[in-house]
Amino acid sequence: MESSAGSSWLVAQFPAPLSGVDAGLLGFARALRAAGVGAGAERVHAFLRAVDVLGPARRTDVYWAGRLTLCGERDDLERYERVFAACFGSGEPAARPLPHAPAIRLRGVARDATGPRTTTRREAEAPPVAALAGSVEVLRHRDFAQLSADERAQLHQLLAAFALQGEARRSARRRSARRGDVDPRRTVRELLRLGGEPARLLRHTRAVRPRRVVLLVDVSGSMAPYADALLRFAHAAVRGPRTEVFTVGTRLTRVTRELSHRDPDLAMAAVSAAVPDWRGGTRLGVLLREFLDRWGQRGMARGAVVVLLSDGWERGDPELLAAQMRRLRRLAHRVIWANPRKARPGYAPLAAGMAAALPSVDAFVEGHSLAALESLAAVVRGADRA
Repeated sequence: MESSAGSSWLVAQFPAPLSGVDAGLLGFARALRAAGVGAGAERVHAFLRAVDVLGPARRTDVYWAGRLTLCGERDDLERYERVFAACFGSGEPAARPLPHAPAIRLRGVARDATGPRTTTRREAEAPPVAALAGSVEVLRHRDFAQLSADERAQLHQLLAAFALQGEARRSARRRSARRGDVDPRRTVRELLRLGGEPARLLRHTRAVRPRRVVLLVDVSGSMAPYADALLRFAHAAVRGPRTEVFTVGTRLTRVTRELSHRDPDLAMAAVSAAVPDWRGGTRLGVLLREFLDRWGQRGMARGAVVVLLSDGWERGDPELLAAQMRRLRRLAHRVIWANPRKARPGYAPLAAGMAAALPSVDAFVEGHSLAALESLAAVVRGADRA
């Protein structure tokens, strides 16, 4: 399954053992991919070669090596800025900045015509760029419940640059293309424009668009250590096309509008004011039925990728949850369940709610860390079915 190997997709491209510097830089490349930057294996090879030539000690060298090799489109630049700031920190502008250039940290180097290179105290005390990248790689696999305040702040920056897109599907709409069926209307219009002179046949094909993604985020008491990170993940997902977000606990609350704020902190404040059942109980069966009756049956869940982010604890009737999950499975294209407890050693889906829902789930994944959310995003894109 590609999602389970998603966090090591780059390492597989490098048969030689990786140094600590390379491992940290690969973690940065993975974070870029999670943010939607098309940093494939060839681009990463070029990035590592550029850093090897320039040296990993200067933040500016790493910045421009990555920006010139990993970014392929204009839309990648903003995502690159966010992920780079989260991985390597932000600084003062460079002396001669190009647009969005990071700070230049000069090497404190004393060179002698005959003696070896020496390092000043200032350089020794400055945090190496590679060490910062390595810390991000470690952070990617840390459980959200075990993070310190500083690590949570860094995690929030990485989640703000996340991207989530549903599995692609062919729509009924058509778009112009070089190959495909002949487009009679455009072809006739072209003939009329040329006064009846012979013209080439214009063609079209069915457009491809992402499926709607619906996120149901559990904010009950048992999910308290994970709810903030999962909602920030949902905030990043709302920036994409056709995404809806609901919170579930003792009530069902639609928070798509609140999460549409561009600033993550303002969005989280709006969600806190809108959700009345923080850290309460869990009524998954009743709330799933309410979602299907009010929104899902009318079209929101029809053909969509529905993701439940919950530990599966259910205070209500497990049979009701099982029946509603079967109903959801008939409507949705795929049903994905992300459980933060799944990563714990010896975990088994023995909770009544989780055991009742699992037969109707297409993919059961982890949801406890940044790397787990990257794998979840790959499953939502349909990478595990490719």
